[in-house]
Amino acid sequence: MTRKFFGTDGIRGEANRYPITPDMALKVGMAAGITLRRGAHRHRVVIGKDTRLSGYMIETAMMAGFTSVGMDVFQLGPMPTPAVAMLTHSLRADLGVMISASHNAYQDNGIKLFGPAGYKLSDADEKRVETLLQSDLSDYLAGPADIGRAKRIEGVHARYVEFAKRTLPRDLRLDGLRVVVDCANGAAYRVAPEALWELGADVVTIGVEPNGFNINKDCGSTATDALCRKVHEVRADIGIALDGDADRVIIVDERGRVVDGDQLMAVVAQSWKERGRLSQPGVVATVMSNLGLERYLASLDLTLIRTPVGDRHVLQEMRNGGFNVGGEQSGHIILSDFATTGDGLVAALQLMAVVARSGKPVSEVCHRFEPLPQLLRNVRYKNGKPLEAGSVQKAIESGEERLGSTGRLVIRPSGTEPVIRVMAEGEDPRLVEAVVSDIVSALEKAA
Repeated sequence: MTRKFFGTDGIRGEANRYPITPDMALKVGMAAGITLRRGAHRHRVVIGKDTRLSGYMIETAMMAGFTSVGMDVFQLGPMPTPAVAMLTHSLRADLGVMISASHNAYQDNGIKLFGPAGYKLSDADEKRVETLLQSDLSDYLAGPADIGRAKRIEGVHARYVEFAKRTLPRDLRLDGLRVVVDCANGAAYRVAPEALWELGADVVTIGVEPNGFNINKDCGSTATDALCRKVHEVRADIGIALDGDADRVIIVDERGRVVDGDQLMAVVAQSWKERGRLSQPGVVATVMSNLGLERYLASLDLTLIRTPVGDRHVLQEMRNGGFNVGGEQSGHIILSDFATTGDGLVAALQLMAVVARSGKPVSEVCHRFEPLPQLLRNVRYKNGKPLEAGSVQKAIESGEERLGSTGRLVIRPSGTEPVIRVMAEGEDPRLVEAVVSDIVSALEKAA
């Protein structure tokens, strides 16, 4: 069955426009509740969200859907995606829900679903949910005495802060490190600064005043200019930029330079190898990760396993192969010793542990390899399938031939918006620019 609702990261779209509408959210609650409830026990679901205005609407509608099929609802309020995954397992829930559109602007929202172990739903379960969404669910309604209850759970922020702190050894503190943390006016606006402060860091905050409209607006992991300026202004040792739901992180060093997820994976991989923590001699990343990372890992006798874009694909490969370090260039870093999904705060803490142990500046710790010239451009389209056009296919074939064996070309449709992403990398930056420009031009004409 072709996916109709689920993309690479749940169901996503413009708030109050199909499919992110109250009636659809109610039906998703019903369908997910029917799909995931197992056994004869009292069924429960935990619901977290980020700080978007539309979160109230979607949360309320989903609560109605879940309770109507006999599930009890635990409301967490604004919490990071990895916290929702962790609490789903910790609270012995059948299902977890995160209401978020991650790094998108406030106008968008989305629904991410987690199974009882805290992992995102399998393809099979997503297909079951999609089938139910397109059917009449009235036969599944609970009887009057079996309707679910809903209540807000207190103390969840403290539970997640303690969880994040425990990913570091008890004797390791961050005293002496001045940290600027940008919480993107999103889900981690309370927990991230608190965890860093409790570990001894001197914490400076930005992006911690959410108002329903300013999530990811000129802040966070996709807009690091404000963080770079603040690091310079307060002479910080490190800047940490989270996105709206805090499942990804981008670092800024003491010089104000941006460090992406590829460098972070390199730092963690080498550190964990030296400390005997790597479960397998390699790292899992996507096709978007720089060739420089692959070459650097090879110099450490580590392999780079590549997957399609999307942290769910990375995690699946990690689970299949027994790897415990993986992620994406965009900053989704999955450390499966600790979490079942990307966790921006935990990844940042692992980096800071390396900095604290080494006594070296972040700029030195995080510069493990020189990335090959890489260019990514997005082409927005309205209708049709521009990638199938003959002129586009000819431009792609020409680009692959010109790059040869010293470069890579990745063209893919986004799983969360109507965009074609064109990425090329190679030894010659002018050739990379020319190849991308030719393909983008062909796509724009076909779109």
